[in-house]
Amino acid sequence: MSTGTRRIAQDLPPVTLSEEDGVRYLHLGTMWIQGGMRIRKPQVVEIDYVQRMLAALLWLPAATLGEGQAVQLGLGAGALTRFAAVQLGMATTVVEINPDVVAANQHWFHLPQAAEVVLGDAADWMAQAAPSSVRLLHVDLYDHEAAAPVLDSEDFYAACRRLLEPGGVFAVNLFGRHSSFEASLARIAAAFGSDQVWSLRPTREGNTVVVAGRGVVVPDREELTARAATIEARWGPLGLPARKWLRMVRPYTPPQDEAP
Repeated sequence: MSTGTRRIAQDLPPVTLSEEDGVRYLHLGTMWIQGGMRIRKPQVVEIDYVQRMLAALLWLPAATLGEGQAVQLGLGAGALTRFAAVQLGMATTVVEINPDVVAANQHWFHLPQAAEVVLGDAADWMAQAAPSSVRLLHVDLYDHEAAAPVLDSEDFYAACRRLLEPGGVFAVNLFGRHSSFEASLARIAAAFGSDQVWSLRPTREGNTVVVAGRGVVVPDREELTARAATIEARWGPLGLPARKWLRMVRPYTPPQDEAP
């Protein structure tokens, strides 16, 4: 994803598709995969790191899943948008700067008609969005080079927190093996508070999902296990191994100051 609305009509990478073993992939002019969908089972969440972004559901009471507003910054191949709008039944908004990505989703990736699609820059949209209005926020903002997040400042993460309602949760895709990861994690902790940030184990490709909350009260292990079992019972066949996520999660640990 790019960084300015002025670029909507120019300088955006071409959208290309590929298919392999029954999965359709979205690319932005390079070999890097920006998302994928199993053609015969479009509701399955196919990509590992995208599955892990839905681990944010563990921080929401199971009885309330489906309530409130869901927002995705960056459409990709639409897996999170399909899940939020169709499986969770949430009011869903997705912000995407590239009109060709939106068109590809409409034609090739089952973009839900119920989802509100905003064509524009994520930072601009957030500047005018109502604070405390979103319960589930997913951020996956990479450009065609897929090197580092496009929006990655402490101000951006603070804006994400302002967008959340009390008890709301945010999940972002980062490259855990990239040199920028620890700095990104520290910026998220500065914006949300160190006790409101958790990360999952990196995928084989190096994607690391970070979850943060706005005033989230973490339940005891028994309740978390029950939530995971509920999620897996409902959506395990669609690629959500929630009990496995519990073994991947670790709370944020601030770096220790060097001894004098």
